Amino acid sequence: MTLDRGAVPLADGSTRFSVWAPKADTVEVAIARGGTVRSFLLTRGSDGVHSGILQDVPAGSDYSYRLDGGPDRPDPVSRWRPLGVHGPTRVVDPGAFRWTDAGWRGLETADLVIYELHVGTFTRGGTFDGVLERLPVLRELGVTAIEIMPVSEFPGSRNWGYDGVSPYAVQSTYGGPDGLKRVVDAAHRLGLAVLLDVVYNHLGPEGNHLREFAPYFSDRYRTAWGEGLNLDGPDSDEVRRYVVDNAVYWVTEYHLDGLRLDAVDRIVDLSPVHIAEELGAAVHTQGEALGSRKLVIAEIDANDPKWVTPREVGGYGLDAHWSDDFHHAAHVALTGERAGYYADFTEPGAVAKVLARRYVNDGRYSPHRRRRHGRTAAEVPADRFVVAVQNHDQTGNRARGERLSTLLSAEALRLAAALVLLSPYVPLLFMGEEHGETNPFLYFVSHGDPALVEAVRKGRQEEFATFSWAGKIPDPQAQETFESSRPEWERATSGDGARMLALYRELLRLRRTEPALRPGDAAIKVRNDDAAGWVAVRYDKEKSVLEAVFNLSSEPRAVPLAGSESWRLALSTDAPEYGGHGGTGLHGGELRLPSHTAVLLRKAAA
Repeated sequence: MTLDRGAVPLADGSTRFSVWAPKADTVEVAIARGGTVRSFLLTRGSDGVHSGILQDVPAGSDYSYRLDGGPDRPDPVSRWRPLGVHGPTRVVDPGAFRWTDAGWRGLETADLVIYELHVGTFTRGGTFDGVLERLPVLRELGVTAIEIMPVSEFPGSRNWGYDGVSPYAVQSTYGGPDGLKRVVDAAHRLGLAVLLDVVYNHLGPEGNHLREFAPYFSDRYRTAWGEGLNLDGPDSDEVRRYVVDNAVYWVTEYHLDGLRLDAVDRIVDLSPVHIAEELGAAVHTQGEALGSRKLVIAEIDANDPKWVTPREVGGYGLDAHWSDDFHHAAHVALTGERAGYYADFTEPGAVAKVLARRYVNDGRYSPHRRRRHGRTAAEVPADRFVVAVQNHDQTGNRARGERLSTLLSAEALRLAAALVLLSPYVPLLFMGEEHGETNPFLYFVSHGDPALVEAVRKGRQEEFATFSWAGKIPDPQAQETFESSRPEWERATSGDGARMLALYRELLRLRRTEPALRPGDAAIKVRNDDAAGWVAVRYDKEKSVLEAVFNLSSEPRAVPLAGSESWRLALSTDAPEYGGHGGTGLHGGELRLPSHTAVLLRKAAA
């Protein structure tokens, strides 16, 4: 696939420009070079696309569009905005980078162990090159994929990435297009897949000029973040193309292995084919053409399995979706928090239900929403659900960004690690989680518009109104809010950090070497005792039979062993090498567990 819109360099040193701007009678390209600016008029087609080939405009040239003689505006399909959201677009040659990953074919969803990171806070430098330097450490940890929070150009240098205004441009302060390509290329050499978080439910407000070009936004629908895209109204075909082309662009020009679609169920699209289905099909088709597996993972709050149901039976055909129910059930069981949306997960059997049946809210009444929510997904393969006990949302959208390490005892924190890594689903870790990072992950921005900054501050206050979190909310605009959100990697080298890291490495080793733990491959049976507070998950695949047992109680428990089989202890989170006391034991027909302890049992050979 070659991107037709935007600026495409040609072999003779000229560049072809193409921009959809039906609102403009004329569109000029203003080329800045050598301290001078030249202006050229594009030809307008009947479809509202203005295009033309300009001589002597090589890659590296900066340009802007002028609509009907108006001010300079960036290209809606900017590959690079080196001076930020208020500057020009730079022409990029997509074929200039020298890739070394020709043999890479991607990973199946079931083989993913995802490590989510934010480029700006992952290292002191806050760049793609900083990420690249830590890739061998992640490979040694045992993860198989990194997921990068959004990198489309956003205002300033400090942002989560969900305020992006140039969906095709790679954040300039992170290192621009080549910086991201270096990360992907290096990751593939190490056997790591790379997923990118992308945002199609809204665009940021600062520096956003799309509405001047065309009816990109809907006058009928609004999202929690502002105007939604016009995906089903008049002139929406080109808007849909803009979104679908963007998804295909990422997996093609950047060799990315997949995309994570942010809050995709918040996109209002009443078309016969939802934009997510169209996008997913296009990405999969492009992957086939490239000879590499490309994945599309959705973030949804709807608890509706249609998103990951095959297209041939009426679903959207995406590869997996984030399951917030898993996080919420585990969080309530471990922390006791019950405010806000956690009110739906206070029943003692919530963890057992989510392990056995995918969702807790599967069509039942939701106290938080005060209505029924979700539908059953018990028969949907387990590898279509991505689960976490920490991620950017559930950590950063707390008032003060506390990580689990500051909310739980050491025992309960180890139990949380086992819950996610011994679950039947695809696990996701959040940067620093593996060593028990205690620095917060806060919400931060660096907007240039004072009114917008104040609106963000007010919005954060309102967002937390339904929770019982007390105290002052850190200022999102402050530099110190950003600085305090960096993990301290030195903690992993000694003491509690090193012991926690050892546990994560062993859990990931077991997940990698035990066939029954591969999501979707084994027969699963869940048993539990709500009164005693324990849950057990049995994995049965041919000769590999395992049982993970979780004591969620703050008291020691004796758990009866399943059947008459003989079991051996494969792992205990209470082992001294992980910071525990070694109190786990098999005695006759029962397993004795200290409080907040998880174990993995292996069926002994006959």
